[in-house]
Amino acid sequence: MNRRDFLLLNTGPGGRSATLSCEQLYMRFVDAEAEGTTTELFDRLSRDLHGVSTVRLTDRQWLSCEGLKRRLDAVLQQDSERQLAD
Repeated sequence: MNRRDFLLLNTGPGGRSATLSCEQLYMRFVDAEAEGTTTELFDRLSRDLHGVSTVRLTDRQWLSCEGLKRRLDAVLQQDSERQLAD
């Protein structure tokens, strides 16, 4: 899976930023659940977000899926803690 399938990385004046479509992530999440690859999906997302200083979420209404929201929150929290440690 290519990260550009659901991440649009931009370089801004204050560092790297990412725009993440929750709709596209939801579609990937549903596919990953059906294939049993949910862990791999979020591991990949975590790697892709490493070093990103700002994440902008679009289409946030798709986060009404509690499983998706919980997993995304965990990735964002982990990335935040990792950046603090770097």
